[in-house]
Amino acid sequence: MEKEFTRRHRDTEVLNMNENEIGSIIVDTAIDLHKRLGPGLLESVYEIIFTKLLAKRGLLVQRQVSIPIEFDGESFDEGFRIDLFVHGKVIIELKSVERITGIHKKQLLTYLKLTNTKVGYLLNFGAEVMKYGIYRVINGIVE
Repeated sequence: MEKEFTRRHRDTEVLNMNENEIGSIIVDTAIDLHKRLGPGLLESVYEIIFTKLLAKRGLLVQRQVSIPIEFDGESFDEGFRIDLFVHGKVIIELKSVERITGIHKKQLLTYLKLTNTKVGYLLNFGAEVMKYGIYRVINGIVE
């Protein structure tokens, strides 16, 4: 009975996390993963392992979430795909490239606008040091 209460209490705390609390876990987990695997692997490798690590930390993570696009009154599911959507509150766009360019940031901004989401992270696992591969985007502002 006590374990069930503890689990439900923890689950409620996780569900009530705000974007900054979720973001802190995301950044810590990304840095840890980068230290363990190093830079330059395929994006798909980081995506699957990162998802598992975030789930172990109690976060609800959806992979490859479709964002429909509307045109001439029709909706097309093939519009865009979010790499990771955490608690329906934070979008994560993963890259494994030599350097981040403006188009990568615009891609995340587009996802934020289309989903009416406040916060997103662009994580470049191709960076030599992960702290230089982390970009936080808030309603159109890149930090």
